[in-house]
Amino acid sequence: MNLSFFDQFSSPYLMGMPLALLSILFPALLFPSPNTRWINNRLTTLQSWLIHLVTKQLMMPLDKKGHKWALILTSLMMLLLTINLLGLLPYTFTPTTQLSMNMALAFPLWLATLLTGLRNQPTISLGHLLPEGTPTPLIPALILIETTSLFIRPLALGVRLTANLTAGHLLIQLISTATAVLLPIMPTISALTMLVLLLLTILEVAVAMIQAYVFVLLLSLYLQENI
Repeated sequence: MNLSFFDQFSSPYLMGMPLALLSILFPALLFPSPNTRWINNRLTTLQSWLIHLVTKQLMMPLDKKGHKWALILTSLMMLLLTINLLGLLPYTFTPTTQLSMNMALAFPLWLATLLTGLRNQPTISLGHLLPEGTPTPLIPALILIETTSLFIRPLALGVRLTANLTAGHLLIQLISTATAVLLPIMPTISALTMLVLLLLTILEVAVAMIQAYVFVLLLSLYLQENI
């Protein structure tokens, strides 16, 4: 029974082929494609407004040099947001519950921000490893600590997203299983459990949006440090 709770996190297969790549690329079909129409329908207008709002929020803490990253950060935000929300639907697979995928997104982008800083302003970027006014005996220890915290950043990005989504999916499955089991035995308790399940689902929708935003926001803050 315990193993079945984690079956939802295994990649689905069809005729021996993994469908994880398909589940990652599918959200791209939901976004509007460029067209020459003057007037769009309500859905396209809403999507365009959301993309504009996300771009504005992500670019606000960045200097003009960082606005070159607008397309990458906005695309990543919309991809994570769509995958997280679609993963809450029944009988769906959520790729962002896989640590391998989250690390594949976090590590190259973090490394790109780090290399950008080392190329454009190497002195300032390396100066972050040693705070100003540090006592001389503490310099080796502080450099080691700051270097470790710097290299932990991509791991923290991937683990945070994976852990939050995995915990939410497990809670939803546990409570839904309890609701189904208690229904013939104690209908009143089952109804209360179903209410808890509804509230938890609303909470998970919020968590899915917040975690996508936090992932990209932290990347933009790392970028701001290096430009």
